[in-house]
Amino acid sequence: MSGALTVRRGTPADNPALGEVMFDAVRNGPSLYTPTQQAAWVPEPRSGADWDTRLASQCVFLAERDGLIQGFLTLDPPDYVDFAYIRPGSQGQGLFRRLHDAVEQEAVQRSQTRLHVHASLMARPAFAALGYQVMAEETVDIRGESFRRFAMEKEF
Repeated sequence: MSGALTVRRGTPADNPALGEVMFDAVRNGPSLYTPTQQAAWVPEPRSGADWDTRLASQCVFLAERDGLIQGFLTLDPPDYVDFAYIRPGSQGQGLFRRLHDAVEQEAVQRSQTRLHVHASLMARPAFAALGYQVMAEETVDIRGESFRRFAMEKEF
């Protein structure tokens, strides 16, 4: 992949590819979760009416190179970062920061003064690097597996 990376707003036509990115990031990327936890979290790429409905209410920002979506972040208005996934081959290249900048700009345009997220073990350092503070550590149950995550917040 040698083309320029572009960040743009997502459209409903992107939704199936976003499900693939999420699956790739969770199942094939570096992880602090067990394979059993990964399979419970994302058993298959998300798609279909429920996925489309969930994304329809959010501001989706994606990054693509050579026509392939490399990652995406979403803002669930007014101030919640719901999805944040980067393909394994594109991690560590500043893509997360670029996408987060777009989300933060959208929040500012909506007169928000903070963002909050429930970050996974893997996402916590990336959010912390952008100024998020851990407000609480939580354990959630997904399909019979327990997951540690962090309620984090950033004020701006």
